[in-house]
Amino acid sequence: MPRNGEFFGHTCVQILDMNSESHYNSHKPRVCRKSSRLLVLQQFKLNCSEVVRQRSFSPLLLWRRGQGRGGQTSPETVIARPRNKYLAWVFSGMGLFSLVWFLVRVIPKPSRAAYPCQRVAFPVASSFVIWVAALLGSTFAWRKTRTRNVRWWRALLWGAAAVACAALVVASLPSWRAVAGNPPHGPLGVAKGIFPGRVVWIHAPQATSWTGYSSSEPWWQTNHTDLAVVEAMVSKAIQSVGGGNSDAAAWDAIFKYFNQNHGKGPRGYQAGEKIAIKINLTTCNARSGTGTVAINTTYEKQVSIMNTIDNSPQMLLSLLRHLVYTVGVNQTNISLGDPTGNFPRYMWNMLHPEFPNVHYFDNYGGAGRQRTVFSSAQFNWSTTNAVGKVQDYVPVPLAEADYLINFAILKGHSVGVTLVGKNLYGSLLRCPDGFYRDANGPNQGGNLNYVSMHASTPDPSLPGTPGMGHYRAIVDLLGHPSLGGKTLLCLVDGLFAGYFWDSHPFKWNMAPFNGNWPSSLFASQDPVAIDSVCYDFLLNEWPNVVNNGSTTAGNGLQGGAEDYLHEAALADHPPSGTFYDPGKTGIRLASLGVHEHWNNPIDKQYSRNLGLNQGIELVPLTVTRPDPTLAISKSNEQLVLSWQASLTGFRLQSATNLSGPNSWSDVLSPPAFFQGRNVVTNDGAGTTLFYRLIK
Repeated sequence: MPRNGEFFGHTCVQILDMNSESHYNSHKPRVCRKSSRLLVLQQFKLNCSEVVRQRSFSPLLLWRRGQGRGGQTSPETVIARPRNKYLAWVFSGMGLFSLVWFLVRVIPKPSRAAYPCQRVAFPVASSFVIWVAALLGSTFAWRKTRTRNVRWWRALLWGAAAVACAALVVASLPSWRAVAGNPPHGPLGVAKGIFPGRVVWIHAPQATSWTGYSSSEPWWQTNHTDLAVVEAMVSKAIQSVGGGNSDAAAWDAIFKYFNQNHGKGPRGYQAGEKIAIKINLTTCNARSGTGTVAINTTYEKQVSIMNTIDNSPQMLLSLLRHLVYTVGVNQTNISLGDPTGNFPRYMWNMLHPEFPNVHYFDNYGGAGRQRTVFSSAQFNWSTTNAVGKVQDYVPVPLAEADYLINFAILKGHSVGVTLVGKNLYGSLLRCPDGFYRDANGPNQGGNLNYVSMHASTPDPSLPGTPGMGHYRAIVDLLGHPSLGGKTLLCLVDGLFAGYFWDSHPFKWNMAPFNGNWPSSLFASQDPVAIDSVCYDFLLNEWPNVVNNGSTTAGNGLQGGAEDYLHEAALADHPPSGTFYDPGKTGIRLASLGVHEHWNNPIDKQYSRNLGLNQGIELVPLTVTRPDPTLAISKSNEQLVLSWQASLTGFRLQSATNLSGPNSWSDVLSPPAFFQGRNVVTNDGAGTTLFYRLIK
């Protein structure tokens, strides 16, 4: 054994007589004949040359030297602590206090378990309980191994038990990472929706067929994004969010839920009400002028960035068909666009021919687009940094809308993720850093002294504030009465997804994608829940961008990518202590939705999937390319036949009987396009005919 004060690696061994201040410096511990005398073996990383009195510390490991058989000593294990008596009690004191605090607060009201202070206290308290139990267990087991005349096999068993309990003691010591980072937690906030906290995930591998970013053919072309599959995805998503067995019933339920919760009673959509659809055109950002979209000529997205991902025009076309043909919204009451981006020609060409009277708004306002301008509706920030700044206003298309559909893209970002919440960063016309299109006159852009939205992100390079428990501008955007407050439905386009803000697409490796495009659509009435689910997908597939805001591993964001989800879910008592009130009502925002994480990336289950009556419910559904269905109806003695127009390549045939294989012939009347369907009208009188579709 090393001498007193001698180091052995990083461990210093000191032998002390508890009944005197004499030193024991021999290589072998001195055997004490009096049972009342104690020898202490203390291990710590500090200098051990000083001998201290018994009352100045608590031993880490005590050996009681009593006479056994033949004058031999019998060791006995007791409790140990470091030399500093104040630091020695830190863990025990914290653990006991956390346990008492948690029980006193949570037992009378279990919902308090979601409070920030309880989320911090619980891991410390539980670790303390396990630590105490394991410590007592290891002490008991060690005593058993030292019992006289104990059989050798029992001694081995009790020794193994002592080692196991000792390992549990060490393992149960709480780490600061578990408390100060992003600890596992239960549901936070209040779930929203007809089915509270429901997030629908539609996966349709047949929706996409594209070689990738280097392809000479863009991702949005009809041979790479199948409109028929996308239509089936949107239909199934709407029906799962709203309930019912038809698109019409589901939409009616969605509108009724919204109006009921906005003081209008359980009524559906009424004629004349306006709907705004906020999409994400970051890759076509107007600040870059003609660098992104050729606004002075073709109005097309530049070839160099054509394969970066925007909202799928097939998704938008399907959504417009639902609103106009199913809900009955007049085209003139729909606005679709992005105030900070310019609406590219490829998207215009796919939407405008069928819906020419929809208002397609963008920043510049050329080639038939509606130029976005400010309304008189003020937007206010819930931070002291807003004092003395230029007042923000909500743009006209969003301020005048009765309903908002927030249609985001599944993307990573230097701030971690950009989903439904951050999609609203582009809803104020000016850029997040204060750049405004008309700062120095019409189309004479420049920076004004606006509140910097970048400062409230977790990206330190913007510069933002990494970590948890900070004010986040996204909460104000989600809670403002003219923006997030009027959100009817949240959608996230995940057909291709983008790794970074510039939407460079990559195929996904996690199951069930397995090296293919994500080919997904997410839908929910709860903006916090849908972002929580998409966050889990992005974190599992691209951890570097979510944790570090880059392509390299690290923790530069310090968990801050999900901080806005905590703040939004707990907006009525946020961890940051911010008084969120973007509408200047004098009343703190209520919870904006529910946040939690799935149990694992394989099962992808949340609290409601596991049978609890709280948290998120993820509804995973799959869609395949539908088979054509021929619909037949009669109108004024005319026979009307129709089928889904997106199912291309089919011909309509007729026959007077089914007796022979050659009895079928093509119907010569070419189909007309009407409300997304191919329609053929024939005389309903006279000869009986049979009809079929054939490819």
